[in-house]
Amino acid sequence: MNETIINSIKFKKLINFIKRFKRIIVAFSGGVDSSTLAGICNEITDTLAITIVSPTTPSREIKEAIRIASELNLKHRLHYVNELTDKNFVLNTPNRCYYCKRIVLSLLLKIAEEENYDAVFEGTNASELRGHRPGYRAILEMEKVYSPWAMFGFTKEEIRKIAKEKGYSFWNKPSVACLSSRIPFYNKIDITSLNIIDEAENYIIDIANVKQVRVRKINNNAIIEVGPDEIEKLLNKKIIDAIVNKLKKLGFKSILLDLEGYKTGKLSEMYISKNES
Repeated sequence: MNETIINSIKFKKLINFIKRFKRIIVAFSGGVDSSTLAGICNEITDTLAITIVSPTTPSREIKEAIRIASELNLKHRLHYVNELTDKNFVLNTPNRCYYCKRIVLSLLLKIAEEENYDAVFEGTNASELRGHRPGYRAILEMEKVYSPWAMFGFTKEEIRKIAKEKGYSFWNKPSVACLSSRIPFYNKIDITSLNIIDEAENYIIDIANVKQVRVRKINNNAIIEVGPDEIEKLLNKKIIDAIVNKLKKLGFKSILLDLEGYKTGKLSEMYISKNES
């Protein structure tokens, strides 16, 4: 009989680590990683979940964060941050996430200090450390900031299993990254681009009933990615016409469908391949 994750030695080590802190702030995006972490912390210690709302936050994720915080009975707050005031972020270099993490974590540490919280937790997992993660460097540079999933070697799949074993409704929720990840490196990030990407993705989710979507903005062209198992949902003339009409109204010149389907970090991989060749 297979051992459940929540009864594993690794999970017990995580619990013992959390018990070291009387009061914790969790950077709470509403994704599976941060939500599962916040739910576990809330069972053990005084936990405050803080969701950062910014121009780069997909609007649908704010609603999800509020819903999940209610499910987990969390103390929950929204705090506004504008990364577009940082020229290093706007330039959109491969280190963009480093500057974003510094801004967000600095705010959370300030709140922790003012309100006597012992630490800030965030949800980076072990699987993510295999890819391009400049944001993790910012975490390592800051005192009192911890990534428990990464520290104890929990993969994305293991975190989903923990959430399922805990009975959380969001255990199989698709991953969602910030809107700036839809714009290729060295293309400046601006509020207009972020807004039309957000609106385009919300529209495609609504009209095609897909769970996972990315609208990459490349030279004012839209490249739509959905889960490989959901591509067929878009291969309908009525839906295609509606999407093309909507996205052209938003300002895209042409609308393309990526037949390979959604894959995390695709733009980062394109950049790395280009520079290695």
